[in-house]
Amino acid sequence: MQMTTEEAFVKVLQRHGIRHAFGIIGSAMMPISDLFPQAGITFWDCAHEGSAGMMADGYTRATGKMSMMIAQNGPGITNFVTAVKTAYWNHTPLLLVTPQAANKTIGQGGFQEVEQMKLFEDMVAYQEELRDPTRVAEVLTRVISQAKRLSGPAQINVPRDMWTHVVDIEIPDPIEFEASPGGENSVAEAADLLSAATNPVILNGAGVVLSKGGIEASRALAERLCAPVCVGYQHNDAFPGNHPLFVGPLGYNGSKAAMELIKEADVVLALGTRLNPFSTLPGYGMEYWPAGAKVIQVDINPDRIGLTKKVTVGIVGDAAKVAKGILAQLGDDAGDANREARKAKIAETKSRWAQQLASMDHEDDDPGTTWNERARAAKPDWMSPRMAWRAIQAALPREAIISSDIGNNCAIGNAYPDFDEGRKYLAPGLFGPCGYGLPAIVGAKIGCPDVPVVGFSGDGAFGIAVNELTAIGRGEWPPITQIVFRNYQWGAEKRNSTLWFDDNFVGTELDEGVSYAGVAKACGLQGVVARTMDELTTALNQAITDQMKHGKTTLIEAMINQELGEPFRRDAMKKPVKVAGIDAADMTDA
Repeated sequence: MQMTTEEAFVKVLQRHGIRHAFGIIGSAMMPISDLFPQAGITFWDCAHEGSAGMMADGYTRATGKMSMMIAQNGPGITNFVTAVKTAYWNHTPLLLVTPQAANKTIGQGGFQEVEQMKLFEDMVAYQEELRDPTRVAEVLTRVISQAKRLSGPAQINVPRDMWTHVVDIEIPDPIEFEASPGGENSVAEAADLLSAATNPVILNGAGVVLSKGGIEASRALAERLCAPVCVGYQHNDAFPGNHPLFVGPLGYNGSKAAMELIKEADVVLALGTRLNPFSTLPGYGMEYWPAGAKVIQVDINPDRIGLTKKVTVGIVGDAAKVAKGILAQLGDDAGDANREARKAKIAETKSRWAQQLASMDHEDDDPGTTWNERARAAKPDWMSPRMAWRAIQAALPREAIISSDIGNNCAIGNAYPDFDEGRKYLAPGLFGPCGYGLPAIVGAKIGCPDVPVVGFSGDGAFGIAVNELTAIGRGEWPPITQIVFRNYQWGAEKRNSTLWFDDNFVGTELDEGVSYAGVAKACGLQGVVARTMDELTTALNQAITDQMKHGKTTLIEAMINQELGEPFRRDAMKKPVKVAGIDAADMTDA
């Protein structure tokens, strides 16, 4: 059939059910964006491309459906870099469309020219450039299929002189890859290890959420083995929170119950996880990773297996299918050894940790430092971060989708939320970008309009995404609720300064004259300030009602004291040593 290259491009998008595009309009993409309204594709024009990419990430993670990122070549595309790398480490299958300067002018240093393939080669799971207009449907179909197969962003680079050609073309069917159930021998070996285990523990990662039926498959396996189930850092939705075998997240500010239980494991099944460092680093002063345990690691990417921890058995495969395969091959008495004692210990350990967590009001100081003590004294009537999280938990709907930004106050909340199903907890992941909380939850709401959504950010991180308040108040945008923890500081860096740099606070202080609630009101949204636990709980209850029943977006500015939680990178920091010394008198006017 004869058609234009842009018609072929859009027809492939339709063939794959890609209904949403996020970015900022530009001339290099206008031949295809012109067709979006006719095609049933919504273009969400954001305030910044970086936020657009995080909206796409939030949409796809919440729904399981692919979305597209697209913007003007050059500076529009370079603004996607952080969001694309975030999606890469979040294992989010996205389509990145990068219009390019025209072939006949590339290399001349023309307007808005940059090497876009080189730029993203370390950011995407797959990339390909369109070299001939007759191949547009073939190349785009392959890029989309690779994004799905590799569970990551994939890039198609399109020089702008590839548009507006009339070509003879056939729209190919989508290329589907069947997920692997794992190697026959490795699955059998894993089943043998778990059958003989006396203290098995399961560690669920993102792969369990991404895998169709992964949570249910891991639940069936856990129940057969009577094995406690931990989840990796920022994957609190990888197992039902109300299940008696769920013990919470490992890693930074995670569950002490999970750490105590995995510490005694003789076999660990790491299901759908690359065992990233933040899921295994010490917590609460505890070295909990069981160095003597046999480890079975399951991941769809063979390059990740054995990368961070020594493994006994590595299985390349889909989390749900591998879990089902292991379950089918377990011995008749698998999990029977110490079953009742193990069940009792899980319940007791969880109960003890729940009581401790409920009683934690403040953050401790390291020996020799006094910042948190001073912070409490300076604002004795203000909420601490943990008080704020308890107030939030009292109002947060059980079915809500939440997003969390990077930063000290969001991380303190890692131990609090749990969920009944997957695709409920969106977090920036191991790339750790600031400014994720607001755009991600907007993307989730676009994909799940009938579900309440709440985003969380510290005030430093929120400042990076605050410009999106100028975009999301328009009539076609869905209502959301955003909580900003307001303590006027970059908290993680300030904690580092108290521990290793003698309270030398360089670049850590924020402007106390800025009101984010005021900014929200100036953008036509609702802005609320909460100063106490009761005010925060009430404000969140009202904001959810306004979101779901009245179509209103609310920003809640939660005023908290300047207490600081555990540093992110205690493993990577140390106190500097002065040798030559630095003196301002040595500065010249050269």
